[in-house]
This record gives sequence, C-alpha cells and structure tokens, in this order.
Amino acid sequence: MFAAFSVRRRRRRPARLLAAVVTSGLVAGGLMAGASAAAADEAPQHQGGATATLNGLTTFDQAVLRLDGEKQEIPAGLFEMTVDGGGTLKTYCVDLHNPTQDKARYLETSWDQTSLGGNRDAGRIRWILQHSYPQVDDLVGLAEDAGTGPLTAATAAAGTQVAIWRYSDNAQVQALDPAAEKLADWLEKEAGNAPEPRASLSLEPSAVSGPAGTRIGPVTVRTDAGRVTVTPPADAAASGIRITDKNGKPVTSAADGSRLYFDVPAKAADGSAALTVQATTSVPVGRAFAGVTKSQTQILAGSSESTVSATATATWATAGAIPALSARKNCAEGGVDVTATNRGTAPFSFELMGLTYAVQAGESRTVTIPVAEDQAYDFTITGPGGFRKTFKGILDCRTTGSTAVAMTGQQGAQPSPLSAGGTSSGPGAADDGPDLAETGASGATPMIAGIALTMVVLGGAALFLLRKKKDPGADND
Repeated sequence: MFAAFSVRRRRRRPARLLAAVVTSGLVAGGLMAGASAAAADEAPQHQGGATATLNGLTTFDQAVLRLDGEKQEIPAGLFEMTVDGGGTLKTYCVDLHNPTQDKARYLETSWDQTSLGGNRDAGRIRWILQHSYPQVDDLVGLAEDAGTGPLTAATAAAGTQVAIWRYSDNAQVQALDPAAEKLADWLEKEAGNAPEPRASLSLEPSAVSGPAGTRIGPVTVRTDAGRVTVTPPADAAASGIRITDKNGKPVTSAADGSRLYFDVPAKAADGSAALTVQATTSVPVGRAFAGVTKSQTQILAGSSESTVSATATATWATAGAIPALSARKNCAEGGVDVTATNRGTAPFSFELMGLTYAVQAGESRTVTIPVAEDQAYDFTITGPGGFRKTFKGILDCRTTGSTAVAMTGQQGAQPSPLSAGGTSSGPGAADDGPDLAETGASGATPMIAGIALTMVVLGGAALFLLRKKKDPGADND
C-alpha cells in the first residue's frame, strides 16, 4: 500500500469538477463503402515511447509544504517505474497536489499534453534533472558544487524534488534536512533553460489511409535508438500486406527518419492493419509520464536500457471514403483533438452529439472536443461494415497549486520525520544500468497513497470547436 499525504484547507472552496467517463456517441456513417470489420482500439491513445507501472517512492527524505498558513510534512524524492517489456525508470513528481494511484499505469508523453506545456519554467525543471541526482551520482562533488555539506542519496533526491516543485507547482516547500534545503536553493537559483527532449520512439503520423493497390504512407520513425525492429501486421502473410520503403522493398528494421509504407495488394478486401516498431534504449531525461488513470504527472530523472514501442495503423478501400483517425490531448484548448483524414474518393461523414460533419476527399479535419480538467473520456467513432475506433484517457493539464482542495482517501503510515542532519529513511535502488545511480541507503519503502476519485455524470450538450487543418499531403508513390 502507498503511504499518503493530503493537502487540506480550513477555508471552504468550491470543489473541482470531477466529471464522469464520457461516452460521446461519436458515430461515423454514410460514405465509407464496403469497409471491413476492424477491431476497436481500446487502449488509451499513445504517441509512442515507454509504457510503465509505478512501483512507488523509493529514495526519499522529508519536506515541509506551506499552504494557506498551514504546514504539512510530506515525503519528497524519487519514484521508480517498471517498463513493459523490460527496464526501470526513475522519476520525480511535477504535480504535487494530486495523489498517485497504487500500481498506476503511465505513458511517455510530450510536455504539451501535461501541465508542463503551459509552464514557462519547464525548461528549468529539465536543467535541474540534468545537473542533480541521479544524473549526477557523485554526491561528494554535488555537495561541493552546491555548498551543502554531506549529502546522502535520500537527501539529494529530496532537495532535487523540492527544487522541481518550486517550478512545477509554484509551491512554498522546503526540505527538512539542512543539506537538502541548501541543494534545493542552489538548484533553484542556478537553473537554466533546457529544451524539451523528443520522444524515445514515435511514428508520425499514427494513422494513414489510402486506396488498395498502393503503398500507403509514409509513416516516419522518430527515435534516439540506433535501430528499431519493424513488426508487420499480424495477418500479413495471409493478406499479402507488406511493410516497405517508398520503392517497395520490404523493411524489417529502421532508424530515425526512416519512412515506412503499408504495401496493400490491389485485391485486398477493404480493411485496416497496424505495424509496430520497437527498440531498447534509454528514455531521454526530462520526458513527461502521464497516468492512464488519474495519478500525479511524473518527469523522467533516469532510465536503464528500456523497451519502447510505437504503433501506426492504415485503412484502405477500393472506393468511397477512406478515413484515418487519430486523437491527441489539447491542453491549450482544454480538450481532445480528434483528427480525421480522408484519402478516398468520396466525403467521410461522422456525427458528434447529434451534429454531422463531413471530411471531403483528400482533406483533413480536426474536431476539438471540450473535456473538463480531471475528466475521463471515452470517444468512439463507428461506421458501416464494422468500422470502429475508440479513444480514451483522462485530461490532466493543470496543477492545482495554491487552490488545491482537500484530498480524501484512506491513508497509511507516513515515513518518519527526520531530524536535522539525520540519516536517510529511503531504501537503496538497484543498479539499473545507464543513468541510474546506486543509492546505498536502506529501510522501508513507503509510497504515496492511491485515492479513488468518484466521477459524476456530465450532462448537457457540449460546444464543439471545429477547425480545419492543412492537409498533410500523404505520399502514396
């Protein structure tokens, strides 16, 4: 079980809106002639990279949070995640006032799909990560540079987390240990502006479409890995669909910048398929990790060699509308962008909450669906012949800062407070490979608590913002 900390207020404030899972009733119809049945994509949309499970807070010390004149002691330090397919990640929190969920699932994501996108100090947070523990695992040297006095892994992690919270949440927070507090002050003062790192692995775009009998694409590989493995669709042998380069040569591996195509036989029945690329690499420090369910946003501090992957889909038909559908959180607009691109010869029509829209042949259109902060969503587009595409997730674009309301939930025992100059209560981390420093500490492993959020049904009609995007111009040579 996680150990919990909560942020409470004595003054009454309006509660934040917690809206229910919304089934939007996006129903596509009309002009997609003869589309074959396609399985729904029930997984949350993911632009690619690492998928991991939160193990908890593993290397930490204590900090004091000041909020509305009150003080609360909280644990501060490094979390650990286990990557699907192999690997370990170390992360810090950038979402202080939200809880973590027990064994929460996390997806690597870009800053603009989290609270970091609207934070002008996000680059300073990455600078801190690059210049402190665990990236700097020489604690003696780090202490000399910062003028702190002796540091342990736990106090170094606590000081680093405190400095990050000051920029991520604009929090009034101090490390309890004097050396950790000096480190936090030094990091906060020295922090420069570092750029956002790109994804460890992604495919752009994640959905393409085109006529049968052509090479549909391109889908471009973006990665820091030297090589990635390309896995063709599961039924490729039976259907005759191949993954190739632009000249039609079959591709089984690729590198950054490689352009991949779905080579679809002219006689292929109308349908869809997916390709997957996978690699083993270190995820770049500073990548954001967002919870699949409501769980505090994390930022990467260190990565072992880890398994990363990305998937792209293709849809084809012999005639009529041929849509490609994708979705992406739009924190700037407070919603989810659902993009439909039509590579067919007829308009593609779809319905949203009783309103019908059409995407003309050769065009792309994005519908921005307003979603309340902290609201789970579940959007499905269906059509004739079994066509179906589902997008689900939760919108978590803002930190609550000083306007946080009370968090409730069952709480376990918290880590014991440390006296000034005390030793670490956090356990040591194993040697996870590149970028992960050994902690050398020992003890119990308390973790921040899971909190079950009760969702209420969101009623009424929503205003849908519609904008037309410039056609990306697919290459079907």
